[in-house]
Amino acid sequence: MRAIGITGHSGVGKTTLLIKLIPLFKAQGLRVATIKHAHHSFDLDLPGKDSYEQRKAGAGEVIISSSRRVAQIRELREGEGEPDISTLLERLSANDLVLVEGYKASALPKLEVWRTAVEAPPLARDNPYIFALASDSEPPAVSCPVLPLDDTEALAQALLAHAEFLR
Repeated sequence: MRAIGITGHSGVGKTTLLIKLIPLFKAQGLRVATIKHAHHSFDLDLPGKDSYEQRKAGAGEVIISSSRRVAQIRELREGEGEPDISTLLERLSANDLVLVEGYKASALPKLEVWRTAVEAPPLARDNPYIFALASDSEPPAVSCPVLPLDDTEALAQALLAHAEFLR
């Protein structure tokens, strides 16, 4: 299994890019998984659904299973801390490629998505794990290669070339 990161400031289009890349990797016969970092509390369930109500009633862990999918929601105990990316990668089933969105500080090789409109300097200036920048325009000076954000084929090739093999 290989893993690669996609990072960038909020609102630059990381998820939009991932959604375009996944079908390209699937067309190559790769089994693809994703891990997304959220900076806030989130819910997967909707109020009124059994699993949501069970969790809200105090269940620390809820598994929802059907003939088509399985989901697990686990509340973190106070002081437990967020799992690191290596812990999350270990929890995945066997896949060929894991696309990790966010996790700016992880040691995973990463492609940064950068847009002028966000008005923030590229993370690549200070992050040695960013191997290239995908941009919609000419970014401020960076020491890594800059690839066109709309060339998803080239971005897919770059991601595969830099994906890190996991144990």
